[in-house]
Amino acid sequence: MSTINGGISFWYAQEGAPAPREPLPGDTTADVCIVGGGYTGLWTAYYLKKAAPFLDITVLEAKFCGYGASGRNGGWLYNGIAGRDRYAGLHGHEAAVRLQHAMNDTVTEVIEVCAAEGIDADLHRGGVLEVALSPAQLARLKQFHAAELAFGEKDRELYGARETAERIRVAGAVGSSWTPHGARLHPVKLVKGLADAVEALGVTIHESTPVTEIRPKHAVTPYGTVRAPYVLRCTEGFTASLAGQRRTWLPMNSSMIATEPLTDAQWESIGWNGLETLGDMAHAYMYAQRTADGRIALGGRGVPYRFGSKTDNDGRTQPQTIEALREILVRFFPQLAGVGIDHAWSGVLGVPRDWCATVTLDRSTGLGWAGGYVGSGVATTNLAARTLRDLIQQDSGQSGPTDLTTLPWVNHKVRKWEPEPLRWLGVQTMYAAFRGADRREATGHTAATDRVATLANRLSGR
Repeated sequence: MSTINGGISFWYAQEGAPAPREPLPGDTTADVCIVGGGYTGLWTAYYLKKAAPFLDITVLEAKFCGYGASGRNGGWLYNGIAGRDRYAGLHGHEAAVRLQHAMNDTVTEVIEVCAAEGIDADLHRGGVLEVALSPAQLARLKQFHAAELAFGEKDRELYGARETAERIRVAGAVGSSWTPHGARLHPVKLVKGLADAVEALGVTIHESTPVTEIRPKHAVTPYGTVRAPYVLRCTEGFTASLAGQRRTWLPMNSSMIATEPLTDAQWESIGWNGLETLGDMAHAYMYAQRTADGRIALGGRGVPYRFGSKTDNDGRTQPQTIEALREILVRFFPQLAGVGIDHAWSGVLGVPRDWCATVTLDRSTGLGWAGGYVGSGVATTNLAARTLRDLIQQDSGQSGPTDLTTLPWVNHKVRKWEPEPLRWLGVQTMYAAFRGADRREATGHTAATDRVATLANRLSGR
């Protein structure tokens, strides 16, 4: 069987494209206009409408809800957040601990909302297992584990080679770290259910309505302009397509494959009965899940960035990327050398210049935004949405400051990315350095992290 390449994602191949919603019919007004129909935009609409049912909320989506990263990601609902260490440096350790605790709670929040709204997203809370496959990776794993404990994650566990194999038999794994703050899910089932829940609350969603410009109290589209006191940019990896935003967040490419369904014998040889999401400690890391229908969905970096902040064509990815991801799959599970790859796809995620996720509301203009999740958006979008809700309610006089509005990522300022061709050259060089470092560490016998990778991390601000 040949591999389906693109078609948005495997998740959409399973679920089918949603029934189209009408585009914006012309000029209109709203209390809040949300640009982007992915997780950030839909969660924000959900929480705002639940908190203040009288609000007139309009969501504008260029394609259809979940067309971007929300419908293409690896289905990792977990407690990671981009930029925590930097926030600790800027605001103090305790501020970063509060942010981490909020992320831990967010995993439970998403699961509880799905249950309350009847959203069946194939959720299974098996936690997150991150494995080490070399002495250098094991040293980083132990440092990572200690850091997570220092940020208050007391229920995290560290395993040796034997304990790791009892969970998942990854070839060559010498250790792992597991947290209960994670779950596997089906990304498209979540985004479809969330869009339906938002509409049921009375939020208006217009699809096939690309926003070309955002300015105070205006969201401009080819079909008309929405005027609103609050205009929220929730466009993540597609932010560069907006006027004046080309260098705001870099659209980093990530690619995935999904295997054919595995046999019972194959699963018996692998284990993975706890349905943990699976990652590693490589510099150019991978991520995977065991799907509800018995496949392995596995992702990593292919071509990391397209010149000029361009995005892909409906998820199509390069043949060499598919082969590279297959090689990771077989390196982890050699017994799957002959397994079929049913689907391959790509998508983009938003990367700020300092690799820090942010939530902002400019009270002087009514413009707000959230994003820059650097691949950790499935859960972070929910925390961002609740924070935007609280910021708007505070600004409009409906409430005062809350625990969320005082988190250190609120109103964080990030400098812009370098212009081309420096941006393209920098990203290509960085990932070439990471891949080279991973190859050297895999065959080396030292616990020291490769010096080239260390330098690349420093220069990139990662």
